Amino acid sequence: MRGLMQNHQLLISSLIEHVVNSHPNTEIVSRTVEGSIHRCTYADIERRAKQVARALTAMGVRQGERICTLAWNGFRHLELYFGVSGFGGVLHTANPRLFPEQLEYIVNHAEDQLLFFDACFLPLIEKLAPKLKSVKAYIVLTDRQNVPSSSLPQLLCYEELIAAHHGSYRWPDLDENAASSLCYTSGTTGNPKGVMYSHRSTLLHSMLTCMTDGFALSAVDSVCVATPMFHVNAWGLPYSAAMVGARLLLPGPALDGASLYRFMRDEGATAAIGVPTIWLQLQQYVQGQSLDPVNELRLKRVLIGGAAVPPAVVETFAKRFGARVLHAWGMTETSPIGTLCNPLLKHQLATEAQRIELQSKQGRVPYGVSLKITDELGAALPHDGMSAGRLLVRGHWVAAAYFGVEGESILDADGWFDTGDIATIDPDGYMKITDRAKDVIKSGGEWISSIDLENAAVGHASVAEAAAIGLPHPKWQERPLLVIVRKAGHDVTKDELMAYLSGKVAKWWLPNGIVFVSHLPRTATGKLQKMPLRETFKEYQFDADA
Repeated sequence: MRGLMQNHQLLISSLIEHVVNSHPNTEIVSRTVEGSIHRCTYADIERRAKQVARALTAMGVRQGERICTLAWNGFRHLELYFGVSGFGGVLHTANPRLFPEQLEYIVNHAEDQLLFFDACFLPLIEKLAPKLKSVKAYIVLTDRQNVPSSSLPQLLCYEELIAAHHGSYRWPDLDENAASSLCYTSGTTGNPKGVMYSHRSTLLHSMLTCMTDGFALSAVDSVCVATPMFHVNAWGLPYSAAMVGARLLLPGPALDGASLYRFMRDEGATAAIGVPTIWLQLQQYVQGQSLDPVNELRLKRVLIGGAAVPPAVVETFAKRFGARVLHAWGMTETSPIGTLCNPLLKHQLATEAQRIELQSKQGRVPYGVSLKITDELGAALPHDGMSAGRLLVRGHWVAAAYFGVEGESILDADGWFDTGDIATIDPDGYMKITDRAKDVIKSGGEWISSIDLENAAVGHASVAEAAAIGLPHPKWQERPLLVIVRKAGHDVTKDELMAYLSGKVAKWWLPNGIVFVSHLPRTATGKLQKMPLRETFKEYQFDADA
């Protein structure tokens, strides 16, 4: 016997329809590439997204075909989020920070038909265009006045393109399992891999973000999206904001500490999302300028993911900003949120130190996601908070395969995806990443967490960034080398830092060497790259007796 309930498809177009019916006048504030502040409403976004859908139809784009964007966070990019997917196309948000060779690969691999881009990326597009085999037209996301001079073939002006079409359009009734957007992994090893999201997976993921045990996003929020819209769809926040009618603050390319602080202050941001590097820069700016964020900002919570959050960042947000950090974990293959570190009832009486320690974990799974950890032979390990093993995940918004890869399964026989992370899970279900499988330091038969060692080092007042890598040791197999970037205007010696760490980590975790550098290598999404560091320091010699 079947239930007697209505059955409506879970579609991205239903999000923009809902928000324009329930929150039509809620504001979207964007800092444009040109530097000005643009204000519009969800009603404006919906009308112009329909113009986008009509323009795509007129250009002969068919449902299921990929449309590429190379753009920062702004209102025009938001219109494409809804217009392209709502029409039935697949929005491919490409990362302009990738190497040109990687961009060439992913645009050709995706067989993108059109390429929409911010004017600041014109030199990159002109370099790539002769190598892009499927792109039929290039559309610069600006008005005629700001279209740059270019010899690029088929260069169109976005405002002129959509102005030729009215905003009356009926969204098609698509299959909720149809592809809606495409994101490629950052490609730290080998070519980037495409993860194809569906309308259904996107809406389920959006519901998670709005849950109280998610990011608790609601219509009373003004959320600053400092995660780029080309980075796993800004963690789904453009969709989640439409689901609840939250006010969106889109900072464009200005992600430095000073610009973000002023933008959040002037626009009254109550919530924000971004990677740790962004918030480290913000906190260093606040410290350097002797600002008073707890009184100057309205910020109450910050969602941080993409890399482990140093406890010092959590503590600074709590004490100087009056804001709670919500630590999250995920990856392109998980849409991206897999866990969030919200407290349980038992934590209401926790001390400040206990709360900060809890927030350093990546968190618990929401409904819709399952985790487990296994040893090298695949046997399940206990959730005791001590046993570290390979982290596996499955769920409603977890990838089942990579786009365009035939006959290669990424799941095991029971449907689990191996994340490549090493983690522990405690009895309360809180997961903590201890390392990437390829980065764990194996010393004398034991594992040293490079992440915990790095976080301890960043707690020093003179340390801006830290990276711990394992190098060969004649006695212990591997020992840690700590690579440090000092804060501007600060100084710290190797001996001072070693003395500081002596009270923060186990004695046998202490690094056998400390070196200072001007910067650390990072991927296009801001993640620390340790392979180049291992190559740089491959000749570094430890004392055999140490």
